[in-house]
Amino acid sequence: MQRNLGNLRKISLREAWKNEAIDFTPWLAEQENLNSLADTLGLGELELVQREYPIGDFSLDILCTDDQGEVIIENQLEKTDHTHLGQIITYASGVGAKKIIWIAESFRREHVAALEFLNQNTTEDLNFFAVEIELWQIGDSPMAPSFNVVVKPNGWAKAGREQARAVSSATPLKLLQLKFWTDLVAYIEKHKVNLGTTEPKPQHWFNNRLGKSGFVLAFTANSRASRLGVELYIDPPDSKEKFRALESRKAEIEDALGYELDWQLLPDSHACRIALFKPDFELEDEVQWPSYFEWLTKNGSKFQEVFKPIIRTI
Repeated sequence: MQRNLGNLRKISLREAWKNEAIDFTPWLAEQENLNSLADTLGLGELELVQREYPIGDFSLDILCTDDQGEVIIENQLEKTDHTHLGQIITYASGVGAKKIIWIAESFRREHVAALEFLNQNTTEDLNFFAVEIELWQIGDSPMAPSFNVVVKPNGWAKAGREQARAVSSATPLKLLQLKFWTDLVAYIEKHKVNLGTTEPKPQHWFNNRLGKSGFVLAFTANSRASRLGVELYIDPPDSKEKFRALESRKAEIEDALGYELDWQLLPDSHACRIALFKPDFELEDEVQWPSYFEWLTKNGSKFQEVFKPIIRTI
């Protein structure tokens, strides 16, 4: 059977967006398009803070947040230039952003090299992305945008350097904590558990991304208190209001989970937490680690399933 196939045609960005500030930036700032960009880059949900965000005498195209902090986006509907390279560094320092996204029609190789250099020589939590945007069309169909990643951080290499620095000065307890979380990540990968893990560190907690700014699904392994924990850590600017909004649905949440939780407003802290604890935990007993991992991932997955849709609505 013969099929009629159309021809895919690449078209100029200016056919869709005549002006960068007036047309393209507002289009990109729409939630649907921020979601598409986040999916392309493998990030959590990007939430718009403000378009044309003022920084001194300058104006940042788009300021967003994700589940780890501020994200800046700078746009160009043309080939990259040195001016915008300086701007993204200025804007990043101005808002304390951890992720810097530069979007352009095309990238000069010098700018690709510069961003790769920054990714290789900065700390683990500072990340630079270069994204080319294209427009495609088949016949008279609507124009379809496409994001193509040109530069992204080599998270494994950066994390490895940070981890090596931490290990070099770590105590035996810290080293054991690092091994515990590293083995947990291996367990999650082996069993294909759907959790947004982060890089293991020598500390008593381990964070999982929830895709919502100010909210973290945290695992704790507290040797002093001899207990494991799974908790929703709540730390947006209005943390107390968000906690109370969740607490108003306490019966619904605990019914969905199948157990009662420890609701901690933490009046002397900015953050709040909602937690489940397992007693009789011994970090030194490595024979028990698989059972600990099973408990953490089982309840962590339930927390994610129940809380994630709710925190998107409050």
